[in-house]
Amino acid sequence: MSEAFRAFRSRNFCLFFAGQSLSLLGTWMQKTAVSWVVYAQTQSKFMLGVSVFATLFPSAVFSLLGGVVSDRYSRYRVLLATQVLSMVQAVLLTLAVVWQHDGVVAIIALSAVLGIINAFDVPARQSLVYDLVDDKEDVPNAVALNSTMLNLSKLLGPAVAGLAIERLGAAACFGLNAVSFVAVIGSLLALRLPAYVAKPRTQALLAELADGFRYVRDTPDIRFIISTLGLMALLVLPFTALMPVYAKDIFRGTATTFGVLDGAIGLGGLGAALYLTSLPPSADLHKVMTVNTFVLGAGLLLFAYTPWYWLALAFLVGGAFGMMAQITLNVTLLQTTVLPAMRGRVISLYVLVYTTALPLGSLVVGAAAGRFGVRATVLAEGVLALLIGLLYLRHLRQMPAASGLELKMKN
Repeated sequence: MSEAFRAFRSRNFCLFFAGQSLSLLGTWMQKTAVSWVVYAQTQSKFMLGVSVFATLFPSAVFSLLGGVVSDRYSRYRVLLATQVLSMVQAVLLTLAVVWQHDGVVAIIALSAVLGIINAFDVPARQSLVYDLVDDKEDVPNAVALNSTMLNLSKLLGPAVAGLAIERLGAAACFGLNAVSFVAVIGSLLALRLPAYVAKPRTQALLAELADGFRYVRDTPDIRFIISTLGLMALLVLPFTALMPVYAKDIFRGTATTFGVLDGAIGLGGLGAALYLTSLPPSADLHKVMTVNTFVLGAGLLLFAYTPWYWLALAFLVGGAFGMMAQITLNVTLLQTTVLPAMRGRVISLYVLVYTTALPLGSLVVGAAAGRFGVRATVLAEGVLALLIGLLYLRHLRQMPAASGLELKMKN
């Protein structure tokens, strides 16, 4: 068990983890409350989609700029600024719900503001994790612990939000989220980091952004990780969007059935995160990611046409396990292989690819399900996951040869 939490040996990471845990719980409470308030006030599924789009689209648009800022300036100060701004946004959201009877416009506008903040927050936060771990061999464990924290907050946040909305009202969720930022800001102020030394900048901001693109293009391993992630997000990961159809039409269930299916995905993700924390520093992460890509594909193949509800849940948990392990390991490999000066830009490009491909993939998968059927579509996604797994396997087999060639060139 001590190996599973070895990143906590780093004081800075321990403080960061504690503050982020409370903040993420508040964030998921706020997300749940936003959806509830928008739908309760409008009774419109379209407006519900608009509220989600308002957060995601600005984040995708500004993510590359956020990556450049993360590499150009102190990541610690950028993260501290985004957390303060996020707290202000939560306070304004609370006031908008309390003071306005029909506050949907204000909620959507503030959601867009949060999307812009997140575009700068995510690259800085992901990049800073590497600097918070004293022993760099513990970085994969730190990323896995972060993934565990995220999955727990996804499971607990909506449940706590439901109780808060029922007992205290929706405004309480926004207020509690605002309060949760006190913890994360306090933890950031308590960090002991080396003094930041500003580097002279001879290039314009856009030129640095172009350097990031060239770096990814000219680094085969990183280019492979990001491109295969895009394929997964476009063709495989949108299977989650079809869960309401499985709940209602395939298993003849209710909203509770959908909640259980969604919970099975969360449970698989949590299991994967806990599994990754137990990996030793010597583990071959490329190999683990390859295996879990096949686990995802096999899980979807078995889930697609299984007529028995409880067995289907088991297969769904297995598929979600492979999915979350694959996503987390992508981030881990980027964290550990990218040059420090390029980390923010590469992570922002990763975020851009993921946040763009996933909604587009949802449209593709939705259209395919309408034409060929839901089960056939999920089956096809499983096959595509296995084919992408073969790409990982090929890449894995080429790595020793590439390393040997590189060694010969250095000698």
